[in-house]
Amino acid sequence: MKRIKISRLIKDLKLKLVNKWHDDGRAIATSEINRVGLPLAGYSDNYGFDRVQIIGKAEWSYFSELSQELKRERARELMKKNIPCLIVTRELEVHSEIIEEAEINNIPILRTNISTSKFASKIIYYLEHELAPNTTLHGVLIEVNGIGILIFGESGVGKSETALELVKRGHRLVADDAVQIKKVDEYTLVGTAPEIIKYFLEIRGIGILDVAKLYGMGAVRDNKVIDLVVQLDTDNKSTYERLGLDEDFIDILGVNISKITIPVRPGRNLAVILEAAARNHRQKQMGYNAAEELNIRLLKQNG
Repeated sequence: MKRIKISRLIKDLKLKLVNKWHDDGRAIATSEINRVGLPLAGYSDNYGFDRVQIIGKAEWSYFSELSQELKRERARELMKKNIPCLIVTRELEVHSEIIEEAEINNIPILRTNISTSKFASKIIYYLEHELAPNTTLHGVLIEVNGIGILIFGESGVGKSETALELVKRGHRLVADDAVQIKKVDEYTLVGTAPEIIKYFLEIRGIGILDVAKLYGMGAVRDNKVIDLVVQLDTDNKSTYERLGLDEDFIDILGVNISKITIPVRPGRNLAVILEAAARNHRQKQMGYNAAEELNIRLLKQNG
């Protein structure tokens, strides 16, 4: 299970540490968050104490009206649960009872000047992105006519050369050789390049090319949703789909992505074929399938 250290959360979201806290390596393992109204009111059954806890204006106002005895009791009970951290929004002043109990239990109290609703959206997006399941696969990811195409194939089959030809034709490179893939939701995979090789393309016989510098920043992009997987195949014995009626899929991180297998033969222009594949995939997304249309015509003619 992926985890994000509190120290990194503070840095990435530009939060201020309010109390004295010894970094004990604590981390967050869930993208869900909680506003602490219920435990501050004394109710803790089935409450998610393992999540980031947030105090907004409403919770702050309620806590301010409690007696000194209740403030101390509720703060003590909350901090005893070993919550990952407590974040106070709107730059609100943190109550001394909360700070004292947090320091006893070594719980970090953080603060932001952003409003509660906006900060909640921001941190949920951040946590979901950072905690998303991920993997790295050998291939090339390129955007063709708005479609993210992940190209697989044996070493030397021509993946990078095809990507270079597509870049020359106005399409955009995302990653070459290694593609980092994140599952951002149940049905969506996003690919990017490892930082160290971002915008680089390896062409046998030439070496490493910096696509951004050679063709401009319009020839690259940082990430792209993966819409289609293309397998480049050199096996002369393989059987390929002729009409396209039977759709194939590949499972990546539990998400089924449409897959087509393209035979590699001398003289075939793979860049043009991939452009056609991207346009055809877009048509299918919009509800039109040329293979099904031809099949309907044949059935009508024979019927």
